[in-house]
Amino acid sequence: MSTVFDFRGAPGSGWSQPEPIRHDSIESIPKSMRRKQLPSWPRASEPELVRHYTGLSQRNFGIDTGFYPLGSCTMKHNPRLNERIVQLPGIDRIHPLQSDSQVQGLLAIYYEMQEMLSICAGMDSVTLQPVAGAQGEFTAIRCIQEYHREQGQGNRDKVIVPDSAHGTNPASASMCGYEIIEIPSGKDGRLDIDALRSAVGSDTAAMMITNPSTLGLFEIEISEAARIVHEAGGQMYYDGANFNAIIGKTDPGLMGFDAVHYNLHKTFSQPHGGGGPGSGPIGVKAHLSKFLPTPIASRRPTQEGDPVGVGDGHWYFWEDVGENSIGKVQQWNGNAGAVVRAWAFYRRYGRDLERMSEHAVLNSNYLRHKIMNPSPEVAEGIHCMPAEGAASDVVMHEFTLSMSPLKELNGVTGKDVAKRLLDYGYMSPTLYFPQIVPECLMIEPTETESKEVLDKFASDFHSILSEDPDTVTSAPHTTPVSRVDEVWAARNLVLRHPGQDPGK
Repeated sequence: MSTVFDFRGAPGSGWSQPEPIRHDSIESIPKSMRRKQLPSWPRASEPELVRHYTGLSQRNFGIDTGFYPLGSCTMKHNPRLNERIVQLPGIDRIHPLQSDSQVQGLLAIYYEMQEMLSICAGMDSVTLQPVAGAQGEFTAIRCIQEYHREQGQGNRDKVIVPDSAHGTNPASASMCGYEIIEIPSGKDGRLDIDALRSAVGSDTAAMMITNPSTLGLFEIEISEAARIVHEAGGQMYYDGANFNAIIGKTDPGLMGFDAVHYNLHKTFSQPHGGGGPGSGPIGVKAHLSKFLPTPIASRRPTQEGDPVGVGDGHWYFWEDVGENSIGKVQQWNGNAGAVVRAWAFYRRYGRDLERMSEHAVLNSNYLRHKIMNPSPEVAEGIHCMPAEGAASDVVMHEFTLSMSPLKELNGVTGKDVAKRLLDYGYMSPTLYFPQIVPECLMIEPTETESKEVLDKFASDFHSILSEDPDTVTSAPHTTPVSRVDEVWAARNLVLRHPGQDPGK
């Protein structure tokens, strides 16, 4: 492990800069704003500085360093070609306030991305403006809210979510002022249609649901659910977090959804988490289009007098949606870097996106089968959800495991297993979500992992189940930070830098 230095008091300096062009520049700064003494910056030689940041980078875990089975996050490989494209001077050196004539290439990319996302989700219009999945949820629900108000149905103040929903769903709806109605899952882990029938009414604004669900199960009665909600006058919202499982096979539009958000940082390979920002565009059916945030990328055939365009016979421009728009939800027009990376991914793999989903589902089922069929000595310590009454042994792109039998057997919890996986060189799966699964681990291998990687993960997982419980419950042992006493930390917060004067 590389050393990470404490620079306080270290001699030398790891940076240099030329002498100022104007030696009298200090005179332009009001005396009240001038420093009374030099800042106490850390000081180090250049080799020390390089080693410090290299050491920090080696403490990080990412998709480039190992298997990242973080359920519902789709941590797939990020093709390097995307990075080369987004770093082209004509893309990474432009400013959002430049005129349309100077950003025709980027506008063309935006327009194509809107069209491609519309097609793959069965929607009529798309905006790329939201810069996170949750912001996409909020944006779509706001469009639905304005739609109901225009219809004279502002009394619709309830949004329905299943108990397996992502936590951002009820949070986003609540931010729009809605009351949340939660409905339970059935014994097979899927949506309880009878509970939905009982929940809808004249005050229903929308239903928010992920399909496949966070249990990795396809909601086989989703069309019936859409019919029930629509007959009550509500709208259907599709959380696109798990879109990686169905693209090319079906789409939200065919299922009866009116609005959808996409995670470009999941399905379309934009790096995320510690590796980069997200992007959460939304698509809507035609009746919601006029409420979208403004502007969106548009095009028309070139006309006499137009500046030279991008050479395809069209002029691209930012177009206002109109007076019914909910307004901007982000300062500019979306996370341009994320959009370009996703566009590059889509253009490169567009014809293979159906195969992408097939391999994601295949890998998930293969890994689930490998984990659920261990050697006899560890078989009693593992159990897979959904349990009793499961309709099928087939899951979609992800699956959930319950560590409850292991906890009852020897006191090892799901959190213990997750932390021990860090010692084996893996990022831990999603832990304790969805909450309807006791001692839950949610695992999503994605389509970009090989059979060899999945086999080794399953073998290492089984090894952990057969280890001495004291070894597992005290893990991790090889990480820069070992097991943290979370209860103590919560009760004894340290919010001060180690070098800060305790009296300040």
